[in-house]
Order: sequence, then structure tokens, then C-alpha cells
Amino acid sequence: MTTVATIWLILPLFAGFCLYLLPRVDRILALGLAAVSSMFGGWLIFQQATFDLALLDNFGVSLRLDDQSGFFILTNGLVTAAVILYCWHSDRTAYFYTQLSILHGCLNSVFACDDFMSVYVALECASIAVFLLISHSRTDRAVWVALRYLFISNTAMLFYLIGAVLVYQATSSFAFSGLSQAPVDAVVLILIGLLTKGGVFISGVWLPLTHSESEIPVSAMLSGVAIKAGIFPLLRCAELLEGVNVVIRVFAMGTALFGVVFAIFERDIKRVFALSTISQMGFVLAVPSIGGVYALSHGLAKATLFLSTSALPSRRMDELRQKPMGHLVWGIVAIAGLSLAGLPLLLGFGAKSLVLKNVLPWQMIVMNVAAVGTAIVFARMLFLPHTSRSEKTVPSGLLPAVCLLIFGLIVGGIANWDAYSVDEVLKAIAKIGLGWLVYGLVRRFTMKLPQPVERLDNLIGVMSLVLIGLFSWALV
Repeated sequence: MTTVATIWLILPLFAGFCLYLLPRVDRILALGLAAVSSMFGGWLIFQQATFDLALLDNFGVSLRLDDQSGFFILTNGLVTAAVILYCWHSDRTAYFYTQLSILHGCLNSVFACDDFMSVYVALECASIAVFLLISHSRTDRAVWVALRYLFISNTAMLFYLIGAVLVYQATSSFAFSGLSQAPVDAVVLILIGLLTKGGVFISGVWLPLTHSESEIPVSAMLSGVAIKAGIFPLLRCAELLEGVNVVIRVFAMGTALFGVVFAIFERDIKRVFALSTISQMGFVLAVPSIGGVYALSHGLAKATLFLSTSALPSRRMDELRQKPMGHLVWGIVAIAGLSLAGLPLLLGFGAKSLVLKNVLPWQMIVMNVAAVGTAIVFARMLFLPHTSRSEKTVPSGLLPAVCLLIFGLIVGGIANWDAYSVDEVLKAIAKIGLGWLVYGLVRRFTMKLPQPVERLDNLIGVMSLVLIGLFSWALV
């Protein structure tokens, strides 16, 4: 198993550099790497086994592969494959596929790491790849958004690194398990780094502009899987330390409501999806032990939604009411949106039911309100007009890409048959129906995240305020 895991981790990084030198097979090689990851992630899920691999035992540098990491790895493989299929007939060069494969490999590494230092290295490498993908178009706007992302990411990871060093100072190990013996300063610094990196609550205000202003396939990759690189270590830490578990559950409630409130009233459709991602991270974190299931559901649906924006006649909600989308595109958006809302027979139903059944009593009301809010957000898409003749043509790569993702949503929904009961089905339908009813009442209202909040200096200020808040909680 050690040999297989090592080859699997190194392969995307090695092949990523190779395919830059072999531009004629860049797409085929990149797609093959995504397929390998998908199969490996699926195998981990079905094995239901845990594999611990020590790399530098004296320093606690190790890997841990289990069904939790399997869900994240499977998400990474399927979303990456969909993005490659979407770009198949485009004019993107080997440089793009190189960065995509390197990002894919770095994310796999995050989902396998079991120590703070390895996670730090993998996250920083992933940030560089994301920066290069966002700035791929070389426009002034793209370069600024990419630099903004890199600066926020590096600032957050600086806090994280200081926390990791404090863990090592206290335990002579970088292992996650050392967090229980580390000083409270270390816990707080690691949390602020990962909360910001994972786009959680107000620390994640950097996310809407970054995801919405990136090119469509990059947005799909960011919201579908890259954002979860900051979430996965949080889940690992929550499983090891009860105090961290409580804090993460509290942040889960806050981010679930925060994102969905602004998504309900936002008028730019890509920003709606980006704000919804903030909210959905709350469901991933709400029950840390089963976060991987919801991460898979969200990744497939959100990548589908972002890719589908390429076939919309406009990004503005008010213009979409005047310029109907095609029936096919509406169907794609409807399936992905209904999965996130928790419609039975789709993967989102089983994932959301599993989360809501396992939340603690004090989380129940907030998470159910957020679930209704999700239904309201995607009711905005479902009730948009659609026609057989849209003025926007469907890109050639869209159908194969979304077919792969929607196939995963349907198969996952059917395979998770244990989640189906009369009560759960009725609850899911009632929440969706209530969301549609509320949408009818608030559809004329608009509200936008205040622009000053998204300025770079204010983003750093927000991060600092959250840090102060965490220290206040820890010292009480």
C-alpha cells in the first residue's frame, strides 16, 4: 500500500511537468490522471479501511488514507476530469493543463496528509497553481484577482505556519494528534489560517470576487474542489480535539447562514454560486466526521453550475428574465441546483439528510434554516424563463463535462438508498417547497455584499478581527 500511495501522490506532479513537454497528448494525459484519482478515491470509500503511512516518523510527518479522504479524492478526480472535458475543444495550451494537473496533485496531497507541515507545503504549492490558473488569460483584471488571492492565501498560511511551529515546539512533532498538547495560541493560529483558506464565514469574503471573476473552468475547479483544501484539515483537527470540534460546528452555522443570505439577494449569477459555496462549506463542517460525503455532493453540483454559466445569455439575473436560456441549459442548472437543495434521487438528498440527522441539538434550527435558504437560492434559477431557441450557443465541451458530473449525482443518489425513508423524503420536499414559497415573497428584493468589505485591506482587517475573536474565545 505504501508503494501504491507514493506513486499515486507523485504521478500527477511528475506527469504535469511531462505533459508540458508533450503538448500533443496533454489533454489525454491530464484526463488519465484524473481517472486514476477517481478510481483510487472510490476504492478507498468502498474499502472502508484506514492506511497510515509514516514518512519521517521522528517528526510526525505521515499520510493517512481512509474513506473520509476518499470522498475528497473522488471529488478532485471527477471535477478535474469534467474541467478537462469542458476545455477539450478549446485553444488552451499545454501550460494550462500542466497547472491543472499540478493543482490536482497538490490537492490530492492535502487530502492524504496527516501532519501540519505536509499540509502547509501542499497548500502553498496548490496556491501557486491556482494563482497561475486565475491569471491564465493575462488580462489586467485576471492578474489583479490572482495576486489578491495569493496575498490573502499567503497571509492566512503565515498564521497557520506559526501555529504549526508552536505545535512542534510543544510536542516535537508536526502530527495532527499533537494539537491536543499544543498551547492555545497554536490552535487559534492554525484555525484562522484554515478558516480563511476554506472560505468559512466572514474570513471567506475573499471568495466571491475570486471565483466569479476567474475563467469559467477555473471557477468550476475552485468552487468544486480547491476550496476544500482548507476544509479537509479542519475536519481532521475537529475529530481529534473536542474543543476544536465545537468551534468548527459554531463556524459551520455562521457560514451556512452568512453565505446563503447574500446569495439569495445577489444579482450576478456567478457571485450567487460563489456565495452559495461559502454557505455549503457550513454543511461540510457541520458534522466533521461525515464532511466528505457532503463535499462530494457539493463539488459535483457546484462544478456543474459554474460550467453551465458558459451557455447563459447573461450573468445578470434581471437580464436573464428578459433573455431566456435554452431548455437544455435550464435542465442542467435545475438538476445541479435541486441536488444542492436536497431533492430525493440525487446525491445531495442523501448527503444533506445525513448531515441534518447527525447535527447536535443546538445546531438543528440554524442548519435547517440554511437548508431552506439553499432552496430559495436555487429557486431563483428554476423559475427563470427558458426556451427552445436561446441566443447563446452551447459550448462543445459542456455536455460531456456536465454529463459526467450529473451521472455522479444520480448514481450517488441511487446508491445511497439507506437514506430514503418516508419521513426524510417528506422533510426534504417540505424544505424545498417552503424555500420556493419564501422566494415568491422576496424575489423583488435585492441586496449586495458591500463593496468596501471586499477590498484587500479590509479582507486582512476581517482576518485579524476573527483572529482576535478566536483568542478571546480561547482565553475565556
